[in-house]
Amino acid sequence: MGKYVQVGTTGEFTDGSKKKVTVEGKEILVARVGINYYAAANRCPHMGGDLSNGKLEGTVITCPRHGSQFELRDGKNLRWMKGSGALAAIGKALKSPRPLPTYKVKVEGDNISVEV
Repeated sequence: MGKYVQVGTTGEFTDGSKKKVTVEGKEILVARVGINYYAAANRCPHMGGDLSNGKLEGTVITCPRHGSQFELRDGKNLRWMKGSGALAAIGKALKSPRPLPTYKVKVEGDNISVEV
C-alpha cells in the first residue's frame, strides 16, 4: 500500500477535464468524469504519447500519437493503435498490447489525492 499525495483540488476540474501532474517523478493523468476522478500513467504504453494531450470521451482516453485507447477506470486496453495495413501490423507486432497503469484516487473535502 502506497501513500496518498495531493494532486489538486476539485475546483480545478470540470466534468470531462483532465490535467498532467508529476508526483515523485511520475507523470500522472488526472481526469474528472461526472462526479468521479481517475488517475493513470500519463504516458501511453505503446510509444510514450502524452495522454494529457489526448481526447477524453467518457472514461476512455485516446492517445494523440497512434490512437491507442484505454479505459481510465481500470486501465484496460480497448484499442492498440488506430488503423490497419502493413505499418499498423508491424507496429502491433513490435509492441504487444498493454494496459495503462492506474492509481487509486481519494477525494477529501476539496482535495484530490492519488496513491503512489
